[in-house]
Amino acid sequence: MKNFLSLIIFLNFLNFTKAQVTTPQTYIAYQTYDSLTIDGKADENEWSKVPFTSRFIDIEGDKIPPYSTKVKMLYDQKYFYLYAELEEQHIWANLHQRDTVIFYNNDFEIFIDPTGDTHNYYEFEINALNTVWDLLITKPYREPAPIIDSWDIQGLKSAVQINGTLNDGTDLDKSWSVEIAIPWQVLEEAAATKGVPTEQFWRVNFSRVNWDYELTDGKYDRKKDENGNYLPEYNWVWSPQGVINMHEPEKWGYVYFSPKYAGQNDTFEIPKTEEIKWYLYKLYRDINSKKISLDKLSQNPKDYEMLWEEKTLVPRVEKHWAGYNIIIENPNGKEDFVIQQDGKFLSISK
Repeated sequence: MKNFLSLIIFLNFLNFTKAQVTTPQTYIAYQTYDSLTIDGKADENEWSKVPFTSRFIDIEGDKIPPYSTKVKMLYDQKYFYLYAELEEQHIWANLHQRDTVIFYNNDFEIFIDPTGDTHNYYEFEINALNTVWDLLITKPYREPAPIIDSWDIQGLKSAVQINGTLNDGTDLDKSWSVEIAIPWQVLEEAAATKGVPTEQFWRVNFSRVNWDYELTDGKYDRKKDENGNYLPEYNWVWSPQGVINMHEPEKWGYVYFSPKYAGQNDTFEIPKTEEIKWYLYKLYRDINSKKISLDKLSQNPKDYEMLWEEKTLVPRVEKHWAGYNIIIENPNGKEDFVIQQDGKFLSISK
């Protein structure tokens, strides 16, 4: 019987890992000796010393997009630098006003969660005209909360380079590139600690929204079906979400800010305890989607045990007047990992 129960626990864990789709992507951001000129070209020697991310994949993780998208990252004591290359045969954009809905054009998007608790994260979008939309999201859309649309990245630098001709439907283009510098002074506002996060990792993801197009009197627009409705967009990302939803920050990639400089080598592995956090978020999402009930989890916690590093971890539920907490003790015995009823993650020392 004991072996049978162990098998059930193991199979439950396999189902969990399958539901994650894939382990999040990782990237090591190195320091740069020199400040960078933000012109969209990334032709400084420092950029040549660091690798691109893996090529973007469909947001659900099961399709290879027809056009390549990839990103590089660097940082210094003032800025977090990002450079993206986006292959595209028809480069077009018609949105000029800042903080309009940029993803109604083909765009490039950045998502940054400094604390990894899925709350108070940044979203940045840019089109081929270098029109930007920046906003602060207090909670993912799955939880009712304000979206701070009027928030701006003070001191932002951005530039776009077109390898082709913008808004010209008579030829085929090759690509467009984006270069961005975001001041740490702004990013630290939602971070756990102030200053440059050297030797820390942040949760980061990138998205590219791409639309089928149509030309009317030589002007580009999103393509419509026979009923006049816009066709759905394509969503291509760095670290797959498993669902068509960028706003599940617990699935984003990991960017480690190395103390070493571009051209040097460093290593980074996702801490094993992050797997416990992923499991807590799975329980939270399953409760929200009513795949499991909070009462069942509370009354029969052993049905939701997690096999981790040859240890069996049992979640427990605390109900209170404002909601609930789901808790798994860190096997080191020094802290509890907690998901609150609104999805916020906490690590509470004992």
